[in-house]
Amino acid sequence: MRSYLLLLAIGLLWGSQFIFMHQAVAELPPILVAAGRALCGSLTLGLLCLFMRLKSEHTPWRTYMLIALLDATIPFIMVAWGQQYVDSAIAAVVMGCIPFVTILAAPLFISGERITKAGLLSVIIGFAGVLTLFWPKLAQGMNAGLLGAVAILFGASCFAIGLLMIKRFAKDHPVVVARNILVSSAAQLLLVAPFMVDLSSLTMPSSQALSAITVLGTLCTGLVYFLYMALIQKAGPTFASFSNYLVPLFGVMLGALFLGEQIHSTTGVALALILGSVAMNQWAQQRRMQREVSLCQAS
Repeated sequence: MRSYLLLLAIGLLWGSQFIFMHQAVAELPPILVAAGRALCGSLTLGLLCLFMRLKSEHTPWRTYMLIALLDATIPFIMVAWGQQYVDSAIAAVVMGCIPFVTILAAPLFISGERITKAGLLSVIIGFAGVLTLFWPKLAQGMNAGLLGAVAILFGASCFAIGLLMIKRFAKDHPVVVARNILVSSAAQLLLVAPFMVDLSSLTMPSSQALSAITVLGTLCTGLVYFLYMALIQKAGPTFASFSNYLVPLFGVMLGALFLGEQIHSTTGVALALILGSVAMNQWAQQRRMQREVSLCQAS
């Protein structure tokens, strides 16, 4: 029961990030929203590491800086920038493409990984879902809405590749890994921000925008990383990966509930196709693992 509650909490927190992002970018430049999010998230996980007495032992900071660029810095900027032009429902469904991108990129980063026939079919279905989602905007030409959606997709792709790099290179405790990634990302964003934004021309944002950034960093970034690592330890990575089904679902529902966003028919179809592609790939992986276990037991 506890595992299912953790799974729902992760899906709800990650799905709600698009609402708070929508509120934050209405008043602040995307790079400052991204920097605030990374800073609050790193402080949250830093406190957790102090409480749990966890320290970095194995992975060099140069590796963390590279992983952070893909896993946090670029996605945070792209999602914040893209949400200036698309609603939360679209952003949530596009971010649901993360497992779909992981399927394609895994053979490049992890030895022994390969795309099977079922995996290839799931990729085709997932691509059809992305195409369905973008089709209304593609029909209108290259407008800001389409560019915003493409920016979020690019951020999701970088995040997926960053996750694969974590599996290959990061050797510390999972919570330490998450903290170090967010610390590295915050440093990158804070260093670049003055060159991309005229800080002297900014006005003080409202308490609503500041609260949105705080919630984004502490709950939708820091706490959710901790819960995700706890779920992996309790129920395994396969069960934890089911949160990818819940994030776009919660994102679409919460956007409609709190922001009054309309759920178009194409969004629903795209969501079904993308989730179906991930479910098919998960099913194929589980069957392959069962066959391997059966062969080992037989030998």
